[in-house]
Amino acid sequence: MAVPTKIIFVCLGNIVRSPLAENLFRQLTQQNGTANQYTVASGGVADWHVGDPPDSRMRRVAEKRGLIYHGRGRQITRQDMQNFDLVIAMDRENAAHLHMLAGSAQEETKIHLLRAFDPLGGPAASVPDPYYGSLDDFEEVYQIIERSCKGLLEALENGELLK
Repeated sequence: MAVPTKIIFVCLGNIVRSPLAENLFRQLTQQNGTANQYTVASGGVADWHVGDPPDSRMRRVAEKRGLIYHGRGRQITRQDMQNFDLVIAMDRENAAHLHMLAGSAQEETKIHLLRAFDPLGGPAASVPDPYYGSLDDFEEVYQIIERSCKGLLEALENGELLK
């Protein structure tokens, strides 16, 4: 049996965007029968929400679509940069922080923006942070992350990453 591809999704505090991406990606792999091929996690570049549950507004939006998830915020570590095959940032600021955390050129190649896999995004597009926004902002971010996770999974399944 092949070793699973290890993916970590990263946002600022690990309570809104990255836990949603982690759990949406996990759900997509379960739906297409490839869950055993991936190990997924999430983390934040800041330590403000370590130990906190995922944001209740985003969980409410996700639950309306049948995705129920839990967890606790954690901060990404230098060890994560070594241990994960892909480090998927929600925005350019998170990616910049991850590049500073990377200890080698090899680790830097692991870093990608999630919206690079969004057909409506692009190579430099960011997932907006809805934390201070309205419920409509959370709805929009859900849709962006769902599209992007589908695109990421498709890229992985087609061998476009990790060659």
